[in-house]
Amino acid sequence: MIQRTRLLGMALLLCLTLPAAAQQGNAPAGNGTVTAQRGSSAKPAQPDQSDTRSRISVETRLVIVPVTVKDKEGRLVGDLSKNEFHVFSDGVEQQILLFTSDPFPLSAVVVIDDDLATKQADQVQKSLTTISAAFGPNDEVALITYSEYPTTVADFSIDNDELFTKLKRLDLGSHPSGGNSGPMASGPVINGQQQPNGQLPSIGLGIPPRGSGHYQNNNDMDDALYAAGEMLKTRGRDRRKIIFLISDGTDSRDNKHTFDETVRSLLFGDVSVYSISVSRPLPIGKSLVQHGASEISKFADRTGGDTFLATKEEDLARLYSDVTEQARNQYTLTFAPQGADRTLDYHPIEVRVRRPGLNVLARQGYYQSAINVGH
Repeated sequence: MIQRTRLLGMALLLCLTLPAAAQQGNAPAGNGTVTAQRGSSAKPAQPDQSDTRSRISVETRLVIVPVTVKDKEGRLVGDLSKNEFHVFSDGVEQQILLFTSDPFPLSAVVVIDDDLATKQADQVQKSLTTISAAFGPNDEVALITYSEYPTTVADFSIDNDELFTKLKRLDLGSHPSGGNSGPMASGPVINGQQQPNGQLPSIGLGIPPRGSGHYQNNNDMDDALYAAGEMLKTRGRDRRKIIFLISDGTDSRDNKHTFDETVRSLLFGDVSVYSISVSRPLPIGKSLVQHGASEISKFADRTGGDTFLATKEEDLARLYSDVTEQARNQYTLTFAPQGADRTLDYHPIEVRVRRPGLNVLARQGYYQSAINVGH
């Protein structure tokens, strides 16, 4: 998998310096540098000898779109070919320059709501020991908890022993630890194949108990996701960058960052949000939208992730593996924007497949300023 990832990275680098002749009349202006191809009938203009720059500056900027496709039963569809996909941006169909269904290693920030009601906190606490086995040996994981503000518990590491040690040193208070003490019996699933877990240690995290009158809407979820997105911006494009959110969906009005600011930051960094909702049972007459589960689904929808609902501890243990499998095994489509209004920064994206009856999950747009940076 590492070799395929390196090949994809080299291909992306090659596309970033595509010759200007290949994009003549359509390539957006930029500050990349290319030279005329051999055999071309066009003669490049001779530069001023006093100018140390001897090449014409043209850059092809790429938009990378991870895509998940599911059937009506919610199962992943992994046998689609490049010609079955159509990508539209600003209503204009785009040429797919690169296509792959190879799995990517993950750069993941696990974001945990640390202000859950007692029952939900117990369920999450007991299930967290199964999280580490959902990640493979080439994945890197960081951990954030949040209530009134986000707290970085562990920075990125591929060393689960180190991460486990940091988590063991947390002050778990009087909250029952519970859960399994050992790693899951099975490792992560990649393209339908069970992978050895390499004896990865499990993760446990204590969530302090909620005393009388403590539980209230102090959850700054937008700020937590913004902080996680900022961490992921530093990771390379040869990795799938995801936020793994475990929350009941409640969000306070005291966030420093708005929903729109947070979404922009996530799209800027090519980050997708995968949410597991642990919402409390709904009172009679209350809808899921009113209760907050839709709040976390909005981040997933905008960034091309997904939302799952867990009502039992066993649901959580299963969903941890499902989330990482889905995130790792996406299709990857890459295009150089054509027909875009350069006066606008945000541009919508729509991905379609020819095969009927399938559900397509993909980011809903990109920012021109993000691809200008070439992060």
